[in-house]
Amino acid sequence: MCVIKGLDNYVENKKELCYKNDGIDRDLFGKYGVKRGLRDEKGQGVLTGLTNISHLGGTKLVDGVKVPTDGFLLYRGYDIVDLVQGALGKRYIFEEAAYLLLFGQLPNSQELDEFKSIIANAMSFPPSFTRDVIMKAATPDIMNNMTRSILTLSSYDDELNNLSLENVLRQCIMLISTFPMMAAYGYHAYNHYENDKSMYIHRPDKNLSLAENLLRMLRPNGEYSKLEARALDIALMLHMEHGGGNNSTFTTRVVTSSGSDTYSAIAAAMSSLKGKKHGGANLMVINMMDDIK
Repeated sequence: MCVIKGLDNYVENKKELCYKNDGIDRDLFGKYGVKRGLRDEKGQGVLTGLTNISHLGGTKLVDGVKVPTDGFLLYRGYDIVDLVQGALGKRYIFEEAAYLLLFGQLPNSQELDEFKSIIANAMSFPPSFTRDVIMKAATPDIMNNMTRSILTLSSYDDELNNLSLENVLRQCIMLISTFPMMAAYGYHAYNHYENDKSMYIHRPDKNLSLAENLLRMLRPNGEYSKLEARALDIALMLHMEHGGGNNSTFTTRVVTSSGSDTYSAIAAAMSSLKGKKHGGANLMVINMMDDIK
């Protein structure tokens, strides 16, 4: 980080002014009916929009108190348990679930094969992108690394600001396909430059599923077990969507409402997802387990 003379002392002295002048009496939120974020004062979710993409539940009200109950998650009306069991031992589920969420219906075998081929063919970066973007300024913060990659990809898109449905679909499918590469290559760059380890950049295999490719690109020897790939495949599917009102989805709605481009919207959603009160909670759990050990 660049050190600027006097800046650290300056902000340390000025922070009290922010505490003094920027606070708002919490009682005013109740007085004017303003919700503080996506939860009300009782911890209930705030209705921010309508969706027919997914639906979930994990609590119920008993005498006005929210208590846990058996959870459920539906994608376009299909129970995720049924989706997983229907594919178990037959095929990987991520691509099928992605098609369902994008287009609103399950694909037949021909449609699924076509979509999987599109995903596989889209697993590529512009020339020198890995070297010039992902490997530069390597960081242990993979989420920030991926967000930077998303925004930089916009520079290579001649249809950046075309908001037609077919163009936004093209951009989204391209991002879905390249996310595993962003994550795996970003990790290996950090592991090489910061941890003094060997560098491994495996190209994706068009004959493998997205989950298999992610494991293949992560592992130095490219090897993984069937069980690992199946477990990761289901985990990726379960993380796709959960209700439409979570923080990162809400962020996407806010950014797209202004007419901004796809890359900006997804980068903003990634920034929201990173927070420790959202997707970043996973890292906090790992830190907690390390602390317990």
